[in-house]
Amino acid sequence: MAAPAVLLIGGLLHARKQWEECASFATLKEFKGKTREEFLQELESGTYDDVVALYRSNESTSLTGPFNAEMVRKLPKSLKYICHNGAGYDNIDITECSLRGIDVSSTPVAVNNATADLTLFLLLGALRRIHHPYTAVRASQWRGTGFQLGHDPQNKLLGILGMGGIGREVAVRARAFGMKVQYYNRRRLSPELEQGATYVSFEELLRTSDVVSLNLALTNETAGIIGRKEFEMMKQGVIIVNTARGKLIDEAALVDALDSGKVYSAGLDVYEAEPKIHEGLLNNPNVMLLPHIGTGTVETQRNMEILVLDNLKSAVTKGILLTQVPEQLPKVRL
Repeated sequence: MAAPAVLLIGGLLHARKQWEECASFATLKEFKGKTREEFLQELESGTYDDVVALYRSNESTSLTGPFNAEMVRKLPKSLKYICHNGAGYDNIDITECSLRGIDVSSTPVAVNNATADLTLFLLLGALRRIHHPYTAVRASQWRGTGFQLGHDPQNKLLGILGMGGIGREVAVRARAFGMKVQYYNRRRLSPELEQGATYVSFEELLRTSDVVSLNLALTNETAGIIGRKEFEMMKQGVIIVNTARGKLIDEAALVDALDSGKVYSAGLDVYEAEPKIHEGLLNNPNVMLLPHIGTGTVETQRNMEILVLDNLKSAVTKGILLTQVPEQLPKVRL
């Protein structure tokens, strides 16, 4: 009997050897094209009709486009598993995958430390409004004109929206800087996972937090979760940090809140229409901007690739994904 086939979409920078070792249990196939049209043509020609599992990443979206409903419906009937490289998977239509009987995994855990580290980098930089002196000294202007004192993190109340793996690691780091932590989640965590953080309502978090950090997934329910109404609820001089997904925030509303002083400063790694960034953010010296590099370390990228391949091997040899997306898991009642 022929070995089941698995498909790689996009390159591997750190785990090429481990991919090649998958030949011990599967026939390896790779998409070599550069466009969505080429991928659709190969699907229609039957090139992948024996593929049971595939490896894709957020970066591979530049090759095939998103795995939206149109794409998922054209995937081969043999396909049972999509092993995705990325903590976020909003470019995959999970509902359509579930209807097709396709299980999907992502890469939680592997991304937690790097993303939490970057969150604290942006948080501390936003507290100190570091962008202005940082750019001034590189322009040989020392501190520049209009230097302002920043704020210490000690005793500030950090509100974390989304207390998953990344959010919990952010809390660990924030406490090391003397911050108090509260959070809002779809459900309250166990005391062991809370580690002293206070569970509050969404509205209370917005009204009372000195710093709001977004660490939740982008879904139909969370898109635009922070808009004009939410900014109005926040404390005067609040700080916003977002290392999750740009579409969680109404960017135009954030620009207005920064301009009015409602938001003291912001630290952003993600944007609504990235790589395009709102001009009001680009031109505001009180905003720290990074180009979506939350998982941009050698160690994290390698761990993510390995986790995807571990999922792929487990799926093909055991019929089980190790880190299946929560939307496809049985709902747990408290």
